[in-house]
Amino acid sequence: MRTSSNLLPEGFHDALPPYAEAASRLERDVLDTLASHGYARVMPPLAEYEDGLTERMQGASRSDLMRFVDPISQRTLALRPDMTMQIGRIAKTSLADRQRPLRLSYSGQVLKLRSGQLQPERSRLQIGAELIGSDSVVAASEIVSVAIEALERAGVTGITVDFTLPDLIDILAAGPLPLNQAQIDEVRGELDMKDAGGLNAMGATGYLPLIEATGPFDEAMAKLRAFDSSDLLGSRLDGVSKIADSIRGQASLTLDPTERHGFEYQNWFGFTLYADSFIGALGRGGSYEVARADGQTEAAVGFSLYPDPLINAGFGAKARDQVFLPLGHDPQAAARLRQAGWRTVAALSEQDQAQALGCSHILTGDQPEPL
Repeated sequence: MRTSSNLLPEGFHDALPPYAEAASRLERDVLDTLASHGYARVMPPLAEYEDGLTERMQGASRSDLMRFVDPISQRTLALRPDMTMQIGRIAKTSLADRQRPLRLSYSGQVLKLRSGQLQPERSRLQIGAELIGSDSVVAASEIVSVAIEALERAGVTGITVDFTLPDLIDILAAGPLPLNQAQIDEVRGELDMKDAGGLNAMGATGYLPLIEATGPFDEAMAKLRAFDSSDLLGSRLDGVSKIADSIRGQASLTLDPTERHGFEYQNWFGFTLYADSFIGALGRGGSYEVARADGQTEAAVGFSLYPDPLINAGFGAKARDQVFLPLGHDPQAAARLRQAGWRTVAALSEQDQAQALGCSHILTGDQPEPL
């Protein structure tokens, strides 16, 4: 009978074979891709002081943090819900004197206080890269291209990059289509739902063309440029178009200029990564600002991948032959097999059977023989 002491908290689970190994392989594939482009890995801690963490939480709620009191300092600690803010702290402090642009990569578990219907896990793997010191078109193009390459190396096909302009509504509301803060939030909500009737009802008809400027990139961009008759958005639209041109052929391209979910702290451009056969996003990225030690800010671009759906689907799991080593086998022959990349499983008693232990071969003399 299963007792409550054997159960894990809601939203947590054990990673079992072969998924645990798949996770390690996928993580290594992505990190190796980032390293090949000059992104140096950092490993921030799982917990930090709550006040320090919340200072850097742009677009996230403090109520989402898992907290506990540190028995040593008696101060409140919080478990990280995202690693990006920790990379900003490292860039601001320990690596403040490093030459810019600064390329950093990271990987680790992040924890949410609550789970959602589409993402029931409260603990999930986050892997990403940040390029700190520039948010130019060239830097942004590198980030998007590296993100695609990382997913491809992990075995993902049918990738789609969906671009957005996170600060678009703020720019329009402060200029040709004025709104107060309450109206901005309401317009964003209607645009998120693509609700033309809602925009009409609140008198925000000037924002209606943005609903149509969504879909395949070239068609949507043409509609957005037609909407921008005063050329207020010209430099932004040119920048996003150049980024899209830099990855043509690597992925399908779409545009949703008013998408805000997951882009609460990005500024002039953002992107979401999707793939065929997967529901929901596999990652997001874009441009933002990082605080500096002197009180100023510096530009940055980056992305984060959340590969748990890939791991659950078996990406990273590579079938490998295993050789059964019977009692009395030649240990030197077994060592040579391991050096050559084989896996070996040694018998501990006469009752051990090769097939029952998941082996595909058996060591006969000094050679592996298929079962």
